[in-house]
This record gives sequence, C-alpha cells and structure tokens, in this order.
Amino acid sequence: MNFQRINALTKKELKKTFREPAVLFMIFLFPIVFVLTFGASFGGLGGSQPVYNIGVVNLDSAGCSGAAQTLIEALSNTTLLHVHVYADNQTAQNDLSQGKVQAVITIPAVFSQSLASYYAAPNNPGGWVNATVLLYLDKGSVVATQAIPPIIQNVLAAFLNQQVAPSPVNVQIASLIETRQLSAFEFMAPGMFTFASIFLIMMVAQSFTQDRENGMLKRIRTTPITPTEFMASQILSYMLIALIQAVLVFAATYLMGFKPAISVSTYILAFILVLIFSLSNVGFGLITATVSKTSNTATGISFLFVLPQLFLGTFVGASLSSTMQTVSRFVPSYYVTDALTSLFLRGASITSPTIILDSAIVALSCVAILAAGIVLYAKYFKI
Repeated sequence: MNFQRINALTKKELKKTFREPAVLFMIFLFPIVFVLTFGASFGGLGGSQPVYNIGVVNLDSAGCSGAAQTLIEALSNTTLLHVHVYADNQTAQNDLSQGKVQAVITIPAVFSQSLASYYAAPNNPGGWVNATVLLYLDKGSVVATQAIPPIIQNVLAAFLNQQVAPSPVNVQIASLIETRQLSAFEFMAPGMFTFASIFLIMMVAQSFTQDRENGMLKRIRTTPITPTEFMASQILSYMLIALIQAVLVFAATYLMGFKPAISVSTYILAFILVLIFSLSNVGFGLITATVSKTSNTATGISFLFVLPQLFLGTFVGASLSSTMQTVSRFVPSYYVTDALTSLFLRGASITSPTIILDSAIVALSCVAILAAGIVLYAKYFKI
C-alpha cells in the first residue's frame, strides 16, 4: 500500500470538495440553515409561545359597570390572549373573516344578570338565569380551533371561581355549529398552492445555469434575439408552468375533499395570486443562477431561498412562535398563503382590506425581486 498515493488522492478529493460551492453548502450550510429555520420557526432561538388575537363584543345590559367588563379584563390579563373590544358584532365578524383576529366572543345581554342569580343561590340551579357566550373561531386556522376554546373555558371557570359544572354560563362554539368542522388537510390546503410554486426557484436556477454551461446562452446571443425577448420568453414559460402546477394542485386537493364554497371570481383571484407569486420565484432563481457556476451549485444555493419560504410562508405558518410569525411577514409566500386562507376558508370578500393589502404586497415584492434577478443575470448577455 502506497501511503503517498493515498495522501495525494486524499488531498485531491478534499481540494475538489472545498472548491465546489454546492458541495460545501450541502455539507456545512444546508444542515445549519435547515436547523436554524426549523428550530426558530417552532420556538427555538428564544421564540415565545403564540399569542392569539381575539375580539370581544359586549352586549351585556349592565354596560361597563357589569360583570362582562370584569370578564374582559380577566381575558386581557391572560398572557396567551390579546383582546380587541368591538362596538358591534358585524365589525368583529368582518375582521374574523380576514384573519385579523383568531376568535370573536359575544357576551350576551343577560350576562351580569346570570352571574347575579348564580351568586345569590349557587346551590339552586333552578333559580339561575342561563346565559350563552358565543365563540366564533377562525375557520382558517387549525391552531385557533384547537387552542382557543380551552383557554376561554379556563378563564371563565376561574372567573366564576368554579372548578366543576354546573354553571349558569356556557360557551357555545358558534362557528363550528354553523359550518362543518374542517379536517387538518383542509386547513393546510391553501398553503399547498404556495408550497408547490416555491420549487420554481430550483427549476429556474438549474435551467439557466445549464444553458450557460452547455453553451446554449452563447448560441442564443449570436441570434437576433434581444435580451428582453429572451427574458420575456423565459418568464412566460415559467408562469405557464406555475399555472399548470396550480391547476394540478387544486385538482388533487379537490379529489381529496377540499371543496371550498366560493365564487368563480374568487378562484380567478387565487390563480392570479399564485401566478404573480411565481414571478418572485423566477427572480430568486435568476439571482441563484447569477452566483452559481454549475447546476449542482445552483441546486444547493437555491435552498437559501426555498427553506425560509417553506417554513415561514406555507401551511406550517399557523404553528410558528410569535417571534417567527413576525419574521414571516418578510417573505412573499406568507401573503399568498394568508390571502388564499382568507378566501378559501374564512370566506373573505375579494374586495376586503386584507385581501387587497396581501395582493398589493405580493405584486410589489414579486416585481421587485424579478427585476433584481433580471438585472443581475443580464450581465451574461454582455460577455
């Protein structure tokens, strides 16, 4: 056994490895990026537990001097809840349909009267005035439907100083009585449209890098085709791919039971949002192709753009810590998923402020990212 040859071959292999950015990324950076993104998304790096925004509509006849006001204060003192008081139920329901709050509590007019009858005769249920607190939950969040009702029940039990039933006050989950309860798959479905489109980043990065590697780009430059025409053709082709992806994802989710009761105009807006979002992924792909020397390198580097959008802006967003929910607002995929969730699950109108805001942010950010990618990649037409 010749140790000199072994040593020479070892050095050769190490040099080859350390000179290839994609290999370095997959060996060192990918595990770090994956763990940091996954860990931070689900409570690592000092992430705090989620805080739920809830709306309260106080219909209690006693007004601010009654027991309902004390209950609102008790809810506000809970670290898991951020309470917004509404003057009327319609405004609260509009915000709920747009995802601005995760639940709405309606305190009935007889609430103070009910508690007074309970405290006057705690051992005589026949003399109580029964009151029903209606709880409307965000139909677009599986976390809200599972986590909020127990919190409200515990606060109410502590408020009544009561550990066991019976009680003159009961909580009725109105949103789940009015409509059927959604499955976990249906909660995740809107994020699947975004999820599928994100992988365009890798496709674009590999395609443009391969064209440069095999000399296709040089041959294209010898033709009368202008850089604008070339980029326009590429963008149109990938938008067509994104449309096909969206149709396939919807068909698959529909066959598996996801059948939102929405209008044709809502479907059209949803597909438009996905198409606009695909522009940002083309832009990220171009940026990746600009800094990548080979298609293998492009595959590795593309994960720098893929992973944050997957964890922060798709169907896992509802499970994020409160810190990472704030961070998620810096990725375009968050606004696409938020809009689709409001349209498909919450029943929000296409003209509601949240949908308009989400659509505007998606359009502006995606055009900016695409423009940056085109400007960076355009240098290869000048070589």
